[in-house]
Amino acid sequence: MSGIPHDHYEPRTRIEKWLDRRLPVISLLYDTLMIPTPRNLNWWWIWGIVLVFALVLQIATGVVLVMHYVPHVDMAFASVEHIMRDVNSGHMIRYFHANGASLFFVAVYLHIFRGLFYGSYKAPREVTWIIGMLIYLVMMTTGFLGYVLPWGQMSFHGTAVITGLFGAIPLVGESIQSWLLGAGAVGQPALNRFFSLHYLLPFLLLGLVIVHVWAFHTTGNNNPTGVEVRRSSREEADRDTLPFWPYFVIKDLFALVVILVAFVAVVGFMPNFLGHPDNYVMANPLATPSHIVPEWYFLPFYAILRAFTADVWAVQFVHWISFGIIDAKFFGVLAMFGAILVLALTPWLDTSMVRSGRFRPMFKWWFALLCVDFIVLMWVGAQGTTFPYDWISLIAATYWFAFFLIILPILGVIEKPLAPPATIEEDFDAHYGKPAK
Repeated sequence: MSGIPHDHYEPRTRIEKWLDRRLPVISLLYDTLMIPTPRNLNWWWIWGIVLVFALVLQIATGVVLVMHYVPHVDMAFASVEHIMRDVNSGHMIRYFHANGASLFFVAVYLHIFRGLFYGSYKAPREVTWIIGMLIYLVMMTTGFLGYVLPWGQMSFHGTAVITGLFGAIPLVGESIQSWLLGAGAVGQPALNRFFSLHYLLPFLLLGLVIVHVWAFHTTGNNNPTGVEVRRSSREEADRDTLPFWPYFVIKDLFALVVILVAFVAVVGFMPNFLGHPDNYVMANPLATPSHIVPEWYFLPFYAILRAFTADVWAVQFVHWISFGIIDAKFFGVLAMFGAILVLALTPWLDTSMVRSGRFRPMFKWWFALLCVDFIVLMWVGAQGTTFPYDWISLIAATYWFAFFLIILPILGVIEKPLAPPATIEEDFDAHYGKPAK
């Protein structure tokens, strides 16, 4: 657990002592709930419990749905309709599952951008950040696999487009694509594989979440100031921290209730708002939708994928120096995965010695522009590829890479940050006043 001085569990009764010597589960639970937590955490730190709830919701509703789903190309769409119409409360279970994925990604994007602003990726939390990025990748994979299962028009043709990206890899692309699909085209083998993996990956996700929580319990939690908890004595640590229970548990549960009110309202009154109409039509390999649109949470990276066309000078230059091996399609694939890679490499790209963006005047503006840029990418990813959308996506994609590869390293050199408070206690007292003695 964390190196911050705090009370540890001590068994009192004979039964507790007997159990603690054999399986210290109560000790583990106690140390987890009573871990010292920086007392100045603000509402940006509530998204962790939302993510845990969303994961549990997805697993629970998914287990029920799989009891009625039939992973066969001739029956998958009908089995989903059976769930919606004939299974008791089946329509609500499916709507909670489908919209739960959106809740999951809303929370994870806010969680990631909070980490970016407050520098939660900086030492000693680099491994925690990398584990978080792995969780995000598994989430994206699981979300894509689940989108295939209804076997509607957008599911079928979206699968063909996304798996076709692997076919753009020089020399081995077609073999990889065939291996993923289990055949030369999207069909029964692909549905079998995607169904199996969609059911398996959430449990891998659960394991990664446990490791993620363990990691930040080891290093201690970051906070809005970026100042570390004092560890030299128990008295100083107590002035910087509060036990996770009951203070932050109650705070997080209150925030979760507020968010769930909005979530249940969406599920109850507009459950199909984020769905695409074409996915309510059974898949037809002979009729391609006029415009392939993935789920909203993939749109920013889908926009980056499409931004780098053959007439972009960077694509032409790379095509020339690679002797034609890297064409526009493969360049787009590299850009899409590269956009996630630079996010994962942020701990090493940010050269500033100050952790929190609260004390970095120049960083605040560039980061605000990054947030706008992400929303623009999300919007333009759902648009066509004609003018002006092609230019907007190219400019937005360029800024995404420029922020991580150019702006962050340079800001650490030229920026003059403000002085952070000396201690977490000082920051807390400045915001909420000193406690009465």
